[in-house]
Amino acid sequence: MDPVSPSTTSPYPERTWVGNPYPLGASYDGSGTNFSLFSSVAEGVELCLINGEDRSIERCLDLSEVDGFIWHAYLPDIRSGQHYGYRVHGPWDPDRGLWCNPAKLLLDPYAKSIDGQVDWDPACFGYDFDDPDAPNSDDNAAHVPLAVVSDPFFDWANDRSPLIPLHDTVIYETHVRGMTKNHPGIPESIRGTYAAMAHPATIEHLHSLGVTAIELMPVHQFIHDHHLMERGLRNYWGYNSVSYLAPHNGYTSQGPMAQVQEFKAMVKALHAAGIEVILDVVYNHTAEGSHLGPMLSMRGIDNRAYYRVMEDSPRHYLDFTGTGNSLNMRHPHVLQLIMDSLRYWVIDMHVDGFRFDLASTLARELYAVDRLSAFFDLVHQDPVISQVKLIAEPWDVGEGGYQVGNFPALWSEWNGRYRDTVRDFWRGEPSTLAEFGYRLTGSSDLYEADKRRPTASINFVTAHDGFPLADLVAYEDKHNEANGDHNTDGESYNRSRNHGVEGPTDDPGITALRQRQRRNMITTLLLSQGVPMILGGDEIGRTQGGNNNAYCQDNEVSWFDWEHADTEFLEWCQQVVKLRRDHPVFRRRRWFQGRKIRGPEDMIWFRPDGAEMSDGDWNDEGSTVGVFVNGASITTPDSYGERIVDDSFYLIFNAGDADRTWTLPGPQWGKQWVVDLDTAGAIAADEQFASGAQVAVPHRSILVLHAPRP
Repeated sequence: MDPVSPSTTSPYPERTWVGNPYPLGASYDGSGTNFSLFSSVAEGVELCLINGEDRSIERCLDLSEVDGFIWHAYLPDIRSGQHYGYRVHGPWDPDRGLWCNPAKLLLDPYAKSIDGQVDWDPACFGYDFDDPDAPNSDDNAAHVPLAVVSDPFFDWANDRSPLIPLHDTVIYETHVRGMTKNHPGIPESIRGTYAAMAHPATIEHLHSLGVTAIELMPVHQFIHDHHLMERGLRNYWGYNSVSYLAPHNGYTSQGPMAQVQEFKAMVKALHAAGIEVILDVVYNHTAEGSHLGPMLSMRGIDNRAYYRVMEDSPRHYLDFTGTGNSLNMRHPHVLQLIMDSLRYWVIDMHVDGFRFDLASTLARELYAVDRLSAFFDLVHQDPVISQVKLIAEPWDVGEGGYQVGNFPALWSEWNGRYRDTVRDFWRGEPSTLAEFGYRLTGSSDLYEADKRRPTASINFVTAHDGFPLADLVAYEDKHNEANGDHNTDGESYNRSRNHGVEGPTDDPGITALRQRQRRNMITTLLLSQGVPMILGGDEIGRTQGGNNNAYCQDNEVSWFDWEHADTEFLEWCQQVVKLRRDHPVFRRRRWFQGRKIRGPEDMIWFRPDGAEMSDGDWNDEGSTVGVFVNGASITTPDSYGERIVDDSFYLIFNAGDADRTWTLPGPQWGKQWVVDLDTAGAIAADEQFASGAQVAVPHRSILVLHAPRP
């Protein structure tokens, strides 16, 4: 099968040098570009240089230099901005998992800049629709994304990572487009882009809230699924990567040649404001999907190297992600691709950490999840990646994939048990008290045994997947009809409460209770040991109208509604974040010991009558507890080696449906107690109580008091 012939009027000189096999990808050095591609199955590789205006192929050249299955050449006259792609000649044998088809222009897995999207023309597929065993000979160059040679040069000036310790970190999970698309303080021409994230209006909001890191939903180049585009929808979340080194071109305000520069400028601006940038990365699968999916890149380059195939049926993929394929983490070149990608984002793009989507997939050596898999070994020995923030989503959809608490040292985890417990506790589920105690104090039952610290737990109540906080207290059922799947998609068990009415209501009693419950959950989150993660938009009351799976809603369902921002709740969130920041007792680096250190124990649990909790008290079905936290018992020093001394705090959690009278601790724990927070609004801030005093605590509320240190 012959590839499409190039134009005979090529503007490119014919000079071709040998080049180098490393680094992989297209590397512009100011004088020319080195091209390098791995394929162990190729019998020949063509590099095609493409006109970026009309997508015509100006010149194709055979890569004759091959070292260790890496095909390479150096073109001294090729500059940044040049569009290109590859055609791979080799075996076509789907039953053996071999899909080489030189009619298909393939995206460089190491592309750092990409122009265009998939338009889902039949030419995008490697096989013939009428005969899946036969190759599709239609050229796809006009229908698929094209790699672009990137300019690596950028003036970082004095940029440096804020290097905020994990115990001082407050994470804000957000979306580049969704956060900025409707912001009235951002010029309309740049809304929804990296430039908008760097705008002073965005940074001022993050500063006012007190977050120290943003966790960006996927910004690796991704594609919009065919079935969504047929419905007039888009892949809003972006968990459909097609390239691991290129910033998504849909978030740039200046065209494909500027996406890398604009992303770097965003990071630089956020760093100047003291805010770290963490990327949500999707190394577990690609947008090429199942064996019936499109041929865009890795499938046509070296299918069996890049993907996990079934041993008894190599045409088909092992799928631990629910997306059709899983990357082959056992292959050295796949591991190299991921590690090169991670290092590129840290070294060249200056990001500060990563959250790994469906991270259990990365740990699957054969079928089982192995916490000592090759990927984690590589991360731990890498002098660059081992030094940034590493966060795992510790599950996938395969058997044995739920691995909360089982990731190795250096790693933090999205703590799904924290989310579930806090939701259950505040909606009044019985027998949650003991579990709530573990979650509030850092989940030592999950992380202490292997010598990890409380910062191993990334605590969250809401995330992009599921209800936002305003919907968590207003809906008991999902309402995903707009997604086009007849409300069958999304989680059906949400651990939510509508408090009497499904959805919006004018009932003042229900509205007040919902507002109190939002304050309860955000306060619990921010005063728990571990690392809190706030879902972007929760602080201003963002709602999705009951949609708990808004992955395809690139519209007002998902975008922040700044015009109707709940400023009262925003002020509450700011107040609680400040309380956490001002008091190290809420962000300890080590576990509570439950023993006397400089006076009373470092932490004591109390019943409403003022007596200490017994083992039996933890087993009843109540949902009311008080906890004393000793500010004088922090045994770990600060970063300068000085002893940390803080106020002592007493927190009362009444998640029951009845008001309770509480007896405050005696004088040995604090001679005077001052109110900091009352989620019910029944007691004014700074009101004072003597030790042993009785205090009325309304149902579904938190009372936070402190005893000033002598």
